[in-house]
Amino acid sequence: QLQAFGGGLVQPGGSLRLSCAASFSFAVMGWYRQVPGQQRELVASITLGGDTHYADSAKGRFTISREKPKNTMYLQMNSLKPEDTAVYYCKGQSAGYVRWGQGTLVTVSS
Repeated sequence: QLQAFGGGLVQPGGSLRLSCAASFSFAVMGWYRQVPGQQRELVASITLGGDTHYADSAKGRFTISREKPKNTMYLQMNSLKPEDTAVYYCKGQSAGYVRWGQGTLVTVSS
């Protein structure tokens, strides 16, 4: 019910936009990322009303948005750093109903 797109290889300082298509209008949607051996961490989230929240590592560089009619969420990532390399997952939540999309790999390397 959630499909993430847009990962790839990008050079440091570059940009990438991730997309997440949902089949349901979740109250809250978010982007998470995970590096092998580490816990999955929140990158950014957005409510149906447009309220956003960012991890400190994402502030000023990433922008989360959602297109309500299409139930699609985006993550615009600018000024990418090697430490942003991870598998990025999208998540949708409404009350106790939670769904995860498959991950999309983002690699930041020269």
